[in-house]
Amino acid sequence: MQLHLSTASVDMTDTKALRHAFGTFATGVTVVTTGGQVPHAMTANSFTSVSLDPPLLLVCIGRGAVMHHCLSMAGSFGVSVLAAHQEDEARHFANRYRALGAAQFEEVDWAEGEVTGVPLIAGAVAQFECHVWRCYDGGDHTIFIGKVVSVNQQSDSDGLLVYRGQFKETGVKLREVTA
Repeated sequence: MQLHLSTASVDMTDTKALRHAFGTFATGVTVVTTGGQVPHAMTANSFTSVSLDPPLLLVCIGRGAVMHHCLSMAGSFGVSVLAAHQEDEARHFANRYRALGAAQFEEVDWAEGEVTGVPLIAGAVAQFECHVWRCYDGGDHTIFIGKVVSVNQQSDSDGLLVYRGQFKETGVKLREVTA
């Protein structure tokens, strides 16, 4: 039997096509936060676990984002993994025209992290508090590695997903992955 693969290459200068191709990988949705005098938050789906020992995670932030400046100046940050019912929160923190500073948190339930004091979104599936551990160049983004100093799993509910630029709920029975 002969296998024939059809390939369609993407013009690497066509960012719309590249974004569409990247969008075929379903990801969870998070809200990344910084605290301090002028707290800030943004919706992000570029979040990954990195290491269990030491406990590390990463977020990738565009260099032009307000969060990039905030996270570059902060010593700590939070990540709230949104639950399937939190699409409104995801849209709120993705809105470029929302109020900034503490005012942006007035429309959502949140709590101050016990270790770092960063805002964490209430009702999230999981919440992480991190100290900035390392930063790496990622082209038009910076890869921020956080050392996890606190983790709180709020519930066993499904997480909010984004797939092909659309929010989705899992709605399917998942099988356990063993490694």
